[in-house]
Amino acid sequence: MSPVPRYLLSVHGPAERTESGTHPSQEAMLRVFADTGAFNGRLRRDGHFVFAGGLEPATTATTVDGQGERPAFTDGPYLETQEYLGGFWVVEAADLDVALALAAEGSKACRCAVEARPFRTEVPVRELPEP
Repeated sequence: MSPVPRYLLSVHGPAERTESGTHPSQEAMLRVFADTGAFNGRLRRDGHFVFAGGLEPATTATTVDGQGERPAFTDGPYLETQEYLGGFWVVEAADLDVALALAAEGSKACRCAVEARPFRTEVPVRELPEP
């Protein structure tokens, strides 16, 4: 029996924030929280939920480049853009059509665009030569 495919549903929204986050008012923000909570409940009830989380603003990010002799740390996001990743769901879905339907529901609940992307199911493994 093969495992159920997993998908990352990434929530993308505007970088600009106010007291209400990215929402026009506190009331609108509370409605989004309630709708997103209800969506999370449905994901759990229907067996799709694996993990979810919201992220602090991109301005709190630190970019780390460890490719050189010493790691380089830079305050801020890796990319400068008008929209950033604000949160995500990791879900299990029978196929892409189910994942896209869940992404549409999540987008409606959180009032942001949601990108659906499958996790790799097979990662090629190479044998490393002996030292």
